[in-house]
Amino acid sequence: MILGLGHDVVDVAAFAAQLAEPGTRMRSLFSARELRQSAMRGEVRHDGEAVHLAVRWAGKEAVLKAWCEALARAGAPAPYTLDDFPWGGIEILDDSRGVPRVVLRADVGHALVASLAGTFAQDGGMTGEAPSWHISLSHDGPVASAVAILESRTGRSAEER
Repeated sequence: MILGLGHDVVDVAAFAAQLAEPGTRMRSLFSARELRQSAMRGEVRHDGEAVHLAVRWAGKEAVLKAWCEALARAGAPAPYTLDDFPWGGIEILDDSRGVPRVVLRADVGHALVASLAGTFAQDGGMTGEAPSWHISLSHDGPVASAVAILESRTGRSAEER
């Protein structure tokens, strides 16, 4: 059962400019692994690190939006505000084949499960088990885009029953 869907687009040039601003905290919103993978991809593809960070940022925003949709549908309170959202605890990483994955830091994963636990159990959905993420990233010219889907690993929607 799909719990939430999120989509985000990022203007690559504006993001690169923000990333280059003196005193910016943008880099602190990424994990060391995300920074390393983005730098390596930029070097290999000769297109710079900023475009790869921009698409990961779009991924983080899409994850947030999918989570928020799931919370809204469930009528559940959000565990974070925009001021304390753990951006660095939501990683958009490539696996060994270059396929993007959502990797949640342990505390963020626990917060996700706790925020949705039992909210869909009456419909045969969430029962305390961690949901799964699907993510697609793309960038072309001036735009980076990401789509994220949060899916229950168990249960069926009312339409499927």
